[in-house]
Amino acid sequence: MSVPDFQSFFKPILEIAADRNEHSLTETRSIIAKQMQLSDEDLKELLPSGTQTKFDNRIAWAKSYFIQAKILESSKRACFKITERGLELLKQNHNRIDIKILNQYPEFLEFHSSKTTKGQTIEITEIQDETPEEMLQKSYQNIRNELSGDLLNRIKTNTPQFFENLVVDLMIALGYGGSHREAGQSLGKSGDEGIEGIIKEDKLGLDVIYLQAKRWEGTVGRPEIQKFVGALHGKRAKKGVFITTGKFSQDAVTYVETIDPKVILIDGRMLSELMIDYNLGVSVSVNYEIKKIDNDYFEEE
Repeated sequence: MSVPDFQSFFKPILEIAADRNEHSLTETRSIIAKQMQLSDEDLKELLPSGTQTKFDNRIAWAKSYFIQAKILESSKRACFKITERGLELLKQNHNRIDIKILNQYPEFLEFHSSKTTKGQTIEITEIQDETPEEMLQKSYQNIRNELSGDLLNRIKTNTPQFFENLVVDLMIALGYGGSHREAGQSLGKSGDEGIEGIIKEDKLGLDVIYLQAKRWEGTVGRPEIQKFVGALHGKRAKKGVFITTGKFSQDAVTYVETIDPKVILIDGRMLSELMIDYNLGVSVSVNYEIKKIDNDYFEEE
């Protein structure tokens, strides 16, 4: 089974705390993982950000919601104990405890409302399956995916000269090519079949990378990559980068995984993703800072 939605952890956490003893999050995660028979694969599933497992994140948020509702209290860092309110809730013998039940507590409602600059209170809508952090990361990824698609469409409608300049800008942003002037002069000047540019791997030019850049709409297959690799062999080159606005066939991808020299394939999707990561053709619209407790600040001598 996959990791349940985070509200499914509410009741198990409360039942663990029912003995009135102090419990750690580490202990709680271990007990619940066994109760729910979650596999190692389930427990390793990451959030979209890749910074935390989905299981750990959902357990932590479930505990946080109980703290806000005064059902649990933090006894010390990463530990909790049940409160009298929590014991009363447990006695109600709900089949499932969820946010609707927590909404009966005014302290919880206060935490889950937001005041506008005009002093109006807005209820924050809760998604039943995901934690607020997961919702935020998914929303960010959706916006990024849309931007990536828009970028690729703009690249395809611009001129070949624009695409050539973009390739130079990208390689420099990635740390290759020395100066912009040097990189620009080297691209498109090779004249060798299958090679469209030569760019320095570092500012000193201790090694070079051979480039092929194709503004294509369709799929680049293995024959095109083999032609490029043949040109690399002719130059005794060790490294090459093939960039296209289209896609690579699976046969082409499998082929470059087993050959020498080393060839990196950058398709249209990866190209637009790199542009976003290195701020090429994009600008920041809005910044949101996600903050967490600085534990060092609260440490007393």
